[in-house]
Amino acid sequence: MMKLKFPSPYTVLMLVIALAAVATWLLPAGTYHTINYNAGEEIFELNSPDGIQKLEATEQTLQDLNINIELEKFKSGAITRSVSVPGTYETIESDPQGIIDVFMAPILGMYDVIDIILLVLMIGGFIGVFNHSGALDEGIAFLAGKLEEREVILIIIVAVLMAIGGSTYGMAEETLAFYPLLVPVFLAAGYDRLVPLAVIVIGSHLGVMASTTNPFSTIIASDIAGIDWTVGLSSRLGMLFIGITASLIYINRYAKKVKSNASFSLLKGDSENDNPFSVVKIDRSISTLPLKTILLLTLFGGTFGVMIYGVAILGWWLAEMTTLFLISSILMGFLLRINERDFIREFVDGAKDLLGVCFIIGIARGVTVIMNAGSISDTILFNAVELVEGTSGFVFLPALLLVYFVLGFFISSTSGLAVVSMPIMSSLSQMIGVPIEEIINAYQFGMGLMLFVSPTALILPSLAMVNVNYNTWLKFIWPLMLILAGIAIGILWLGLMF
Repeated sequence: MMKLKFPSPYTVLMLVIALAAVATWLLPAGTYHTINYNAGEEIFELNSPDGIQKLEATEQTLQDLNINIELEKFKSGAITRSVSVPGTYETIESDPQGIIDVFMAPILGMYDVIDIILLVLMIGGFIGVFNHSGALDEGIAFLAGKLEEREVILIIIVAVLMAIGGSTYGMAEETLAFYPLLVPVFLAAGYDRLVPLAVIVIGSHLGVMASTTNPFSTIIASDIAGIDWTVGLSSRLGMLFIGITASLIYINRYAKKVKSNASFSLLKGDSENDNPFSVVKIDRSISTLPLKTILLLTLFGGTFGVMIYGVAILGWWLAEMTTLFLISSILMGFLLRINERDFIREFVDGAKDLLGVCFIIGIARGVTVIMNAGSISDTILFNAVELVEGTSGFVFLPALLLVYFVLGFFISSTSGLAVVSMPIMSSLSQMIGVPIEEIINAYQFGMGLMLFVSPTALILPSLAMVNVNYNTWLKFIWPLMLILAGIAIGILWLGLMF
């Protein structure tokens, strides 16, 4: 019998889109009323199936609508998206999605994420030009020789830095840029491709799960819930510290087994062609690097440093990051003194290497397109609230974590899920006697756990970068997810008690 293989990421995502379309036939369409602030007219616009109603922008208006948000947060721009109004869910006329909609969804999804796709293509071109120099091979050989028998230090440093990036500013799409830089280093050290994948994915996603100053989850959720973002910070810091410690122990155990005996690798049986990165041979005789190589490596590493500084401090986002990689590519071309034709060829070839990743990102967004068109996102949220309402605090918080874990599959944006759900979930806190900050923590922990495996989030593009199958990743990650879930529930209970 032929051995069954897990389908490719493209097939997986198209199946998810098809299932979402089927759900639009089975689930009733519904929506919450939403309210947004019109700064030009200084009014609130209440959007319902009956149309848009204009209201005075006052605190009394918000109280009447049972929305616990200060008016100033709308005026200052802290909240820019439409906010759901608790208790206003109603069914609307169904709009089931058909076969044509299924095939159109990934196309519309690519329109939605064209900015991310351009960033990935520009990173590919940047990497293509850099690889032409050969400086990466020299630098990796030098670094691997210096870290001989101490590679665990590299695992710790990279994972902690990724966790800090995820926790402070929500590092996500930016991590795709680090695979060409880090994977060859780990391969040269004797690890398999799962180790650098785990370090980058687990580090960054755990940081998002335990967000401290992340404006796309902690701050926006706190603003919508009507509390200061520093409330509940101790619980999130505890999750970050304990979670990264448990994760490092887990990754290092696997890494040591693979390094000592390659047969322990979950990737065993993969052919050499499955590795998208060259394996650099370590030359112990290299004691210094040529000046040209040092300049190229400085420009290469400095580009990522500038990107992190720009996003975290200067408020950069995708357009600025994309421009940065274009400028760095051109500067690298001047350093290499290659002619215009060779530069274009290497840049385009590098971009082509990441074209598959771009398709995955666009197709994944198609799931959201289908659900929004069929108006079932709010229906799923409404039924999720019904499940947890009326329970005790010690049952409510783990149940809410599970609810957010499931919701994270359907709404893969941290800020999007916060805006849609937090007004409704936070309104339950007084009825159940649970502090609002613990509801925010449950949202972060549940959503963060789903990010590790959600095909509609960043995991499939990450797997495509290193050519690792989704089922292999699931085998690797599920025990750690259970450990992190247990830690998260314990921290939620401690927050409830103290």
